[in-house]
Amino acid sequence: MSPPPVAAPVAVPIHANRRGIQLMIAAMACFIANDALVKYASQAMPAAQLIFLRGVMASLLALGVARAMRIGVRPRELARGWVAVRALVDAAATLFYLVALFHLPIANATAINMASPLFIALLAVPLFGERVDARRWWAIATGFLGVVLVVQPRADGFNAYALVCLVATLLHAVRDLVTRRIPPGIASIGVTVATAVAVTALAGLLSLVQGWQPFGVPELAVLALAAGFLAAAYTLIILATRRGEFSVIAPFRYTGLLWALLIGYVVWGDVPNALAWAGIALLIGAGLYLVHRERQRAREAGAPAAGGVPGVRDA
Repeated sequence: MSPPPVAAPVAVPIHANRRGIQLMIAAMACFIANDALVKYASQAMPAAQLIFLRGVMASLLALGVARAMRIGVRPRELARGWVAVRALVDAAATLFYLVALFHLPIANATAINMASPLFIALLAVPLFGERVDARRWWAIATGFLGVVLVVQPRADGFNAYALVCLVATLLHAVRDLVTRRIPPGIASIGVTVATAVAVTALAGLLSLVQGWQPFGVPELAVLALAAGFLAAAYTLIILATRRGEFSVIAPFRYTGLLWALLIGYVVWGDVPNALAWAGIALLIGAGLYLVHRERQRAREAGAPAAGGVPGVRDA
């Protein structure tokens, strides 16, 4: 496959950015709900086995949704081109992140992984011709500072695996950028199926090395619920990255941390300290500022009634 040409700058409808922000926030909520359920299930089985079982159910669920919506999912179409590239990149990113997570404190891994909006904004300029003004850069950087204040990574927790985690973060950014290269006629639910199958296949191979443990109906029920959230998260983030400007939508990945804090408080009673509250304020402030800027642009330019990438199949 030859390298894609650099895209010329294009005017993006304001509505596309708004919709992309909403989809990204919803995607991160689903990812965090999935993570919470997986954390619970991980007490009873190895990580690779857990991811494999969850992936099988998520793949079947996505296929079922596609059939219910009468959307054709063609294996040949999903196993080649940019769909296949995206699925393989996502699977590789998952592998690198899990390896890093097993050898790093979770706070350090989270802080590194939350740098993906910075990578996305940086790469979107040469690859898609986006114009990222100084205000957006400040909002992205402010959000990342908020992440660091919330997770408070320890200096003694960084080691060689921090570079592995950084590679995973870069791959996550590449995955989101590759999504825009997928032909508009391929439905987003089909891309979800390809991604789920690729991650499941990789987890299946790892589970042969890591081994399996017996499990019961309760664990399977928890994984089934997690699979539902995961399939929804995959689809929502694909929809989000197929529309709007990356430099506007990507920073709302930070909202995943806010969802995680909320679940941590409700389920485990975790209460943020003073530094974390300052970080939360920065995260919310950066997000509100980006939303404000989009509204300002809408008033100045006149927002169209609809937006997005022409011809993209949302389902």
